[in-house]
Parts: sequence; C-alpha cells; structure tokens
Amino acid sequence: MSASNTQSPYKIQYTGPLSPEFALLGLLAIKPTHGYNLYQRLITDLGQVWHISLSQTYNILNRLEAQGFIIGLQQDQAKRPARRQFQLTPAGLQRFQEWLSMPSYNSVRAIRVEFTSRLYFASLLNPPAGHQLIDAQIVETRAGIKRLEAVLDDLPTTQIFNRLGLELRLSQLNSILAWLDGCHRAVDNMNANPHL
Repeated sequence: MSASNTQSPYKIQYTGPLSPEFALLGLLAIKPTHGYNLYQRLITDLGQVWHISLSQTYNILNRLEAQGFIIGLQQDQAKRPARRQFQLTPAGLQRFQEWLSMPSYNSVRAIRVEFTSRLYFASLLNPPAGHQLIDAQIVETRAGIKRLEAVLDDLPTTQIFNRLGLELRLSQLNSILAWLDGCHRAVDNMNANPHL
C-alpha cells in the first residue's frame, strides 16, 4: 500500500466465499446478538466446519461493521461492563443472501466448508431451500464429474501421475454425491427436531 493511500484499513474487501464472515452474517440473519454469543454458536453448531478463535471473530465483526454490513449497539449492564449487540444492516443482509444463493465449487474443501455452511443457514431460515440447495449441488457435482471424466479420457496413458490426480478427484466427487444424498435425510431430521 502506498504512503499516499489514506483509505481506511477496513476498506471493502470482496472476501471469497470460504470466509467465516458469511457464517457470522448468517448467524446475525437468524437474530441479533453479542460477539461472544456469535462465537459460541459458531463453535457449537459449525465447529467441525469452521475453525476460528474468539479474537478472529471480533476482528471479522470489526471489519464487517467498518464496511457497513453490520452495526453494533452498546448495551449497558448492571454491575458488568457494557457490551455490544450486533445486527445486520440491509447491505449485510443482501451480502449474506447473495452468498447463500451461490453454488459451491466442486472441491472437497469448498463443499465441506462452504456448502455445509450454506445448507445449515438455508435449512434454518427456509427449510425447503435446504433441499433445493442440495439438489443444485448434486447437479453441479455431476457436471464437475463429467468435466473431469472428459479431461481424463483425453489424457495419454503415459501421463500416469496426472491421471492419478484426476482419478483421486473423481473418487472424491463420487463420494460427495453419496454424501449429498444423505444431506436430504439430515435436513429432514433437523426440521423435525428444531433446536433453535
């Protein structure tokens, strides 16, 4: 960054869809709450998906507030320090909704982190949307498999390690298809036993 650049360090950054900021925005779309509660909810419900510290959570919240996606309101407490309750702004809600409707890239990490997070929020906020999201990811994953199969077919048999790499990716995507079928049952179970 040049010395003449006087922009805020919190200028709008277009974070990739694998950022935990979307999980925090999603939790705030469910209901406004305090930073520590957001962190606890993220760890409780998505701790195997997102690995984030409390300090990272507050850093992301500060950046989102500086960018205008959330607002923090000071709340006084008797005999305790004041704390801030965060809520989405209209821009934050729009950012979250745009992310929620995007398909996930066909990689194990993107599906494990991004798709699972999207499915969590879609199922909580609009249960039928959870099933639609699964169906859309199945279509996307099948298309990804077809593309990789075409590449594999075109590779000479002498390119052993390129073929092995593609075969591994194909094996992972085929496993993901089976896992996606199980996601329908998981969403149905969650909707039958809501824990909110």
